[in-house]
Amino acid sequence: MTTTARPQTLSDWLGYIEQQHPATIDMGLDRVRTVAQAMGLGAPAERSIVVGGTNGKGSTVAFIEAIARAAGWKVGAYTSPHLLRYNERVRIDGQDATDDDLMAAFNAIEDARGDTTLTYFEYGTLAALHLFAQAGLDLAVLEVGLGGRLDAVNIVDGDVAVITTVDIDHSDWLGEDREAIGTEKAGIIRGWKPVILGEIDPPSSVLARAYLLGANAIRGGSDFFAEAIDGERWRWRDVGFRLELPHPALRGPIQRANAATAIAALRALDRPLPRTAFIEGVAAARIRGRLQSFDRDGVEVLVDVGHNPQAARELAAALKASPVTGSTIAVFAALQDKDAAGVVDALADQVQQWHLAGLEGARAQSAAELQARLAGTAAAAATPHATVVEALQHAVAQANAGDRVLVFGSFHTAAQALQTLDPGA
Repeated sequence: MTTTARPQTLSDWLGYIEQQHPATIDMGLDRVRTVAQAMGLGAPAERSIVVGGTNGKGSTVAFIEAIARAAGWKVGAYTSPHLLRYNERVRIDGQDATDDDLMAAFNAIEDARGDTTLTYFEYGTLAALHLFAQAGLDLAVLEVGLGGRLDAVNIVDGDVAVITTVDIDHSDWLGEDREAIGTEKAGIIRGWKPVILGEIDPPSSVLARAYLLGANAIRGGSDFFAEAIDGERWRWRDVGFRLELPHPALRGPIQRANAATAIAALRALDRPLPRTAFIEGVAAARIRGRLQSFDRDGVEVLVDVGHNPQAARELAAALKASPVTGSTIAVFAALQDKDAAGVVDALADQVQQWHLAGLEGARAQSAAELQARLAGTAAAAATPHATVVEALQHAVAQANAGDRVLVFGSFHTAAQALQTLDPGA
């Protein structure tokens, strides 16, 4: 493609890169590594942290980013998917990349790739690495998209790897059980470098990989601890260091564990940070679509991207920890390759009424198709709606002051809800 024929807007570029590879997902590092070498891409920053896992990746990245920036570091963060704008995927110094930045990066990729085709995610990863390389960063924080071993982000040799949790998700790509999925997640571990494990009982496949490579496995609940002190404070500690911290602004019991994992990752870099940076960063970290709250005439509306049974269990724990005087009404829309029944079962004790909504696009399903898959669950008799917006409007309309509406099930679900609830975002 000649330079003059290239797209002229970010929207056109995104449409273009969606069409450049025959498969939406085509896991492997050969293509992306070939183009990265042609672009002359090296390390994206002075230090880098690669964050993988089933759930909690985005929140953990947000905590790492906020703490490091509170220390005065120049930080780049790459996350996916986005909620409202593609630009959210690439942040430098706390600011989303501009359209012009991203288009320049895509042009640089086109200049270098020759006949090599790339997936949408591979384009995005290379664009982020290109922009980071130009920014003179102290730290790059890179979120794995899918799995780890064969994910495009894995062309980066992180100084620290993070595996937040390992649970069942993306089984068609990663395997049917935690051990198989752990093998894929463990692909981001590097020899003789630290790997932070956010859960006390990771799959043996993860520990075996760390042992084989001589990596220092630092485990939550074993090597570092997150302990509640009171309603305002909690303590992070390891064998030689302890901090008293405010509870995260991000809601839910799991966010303290995510913050603790982030702290462990930054300490593993072995570059000093002031205590105040940990305190300020934990309090400052924000990320859309993680139990994000809105008030509608006394009805709390919560929006969450949770989309698998493990995330649903954490959602249930968060709802239980913050009871309401009335009922909880759920609006649920999920992609067809998700364990929808497992999600509903995990939340059944916390939800009194269900609404189902349809989604459009790749891997999507209608509310009727979703309902058919939920036979025998608490949501079997749920009210179906064509869209998330329609379901949300009905749920809020029937709710009374003191009730709570939970909208969740996928990034697509959360995005549509947020566009309705906060149209200026």
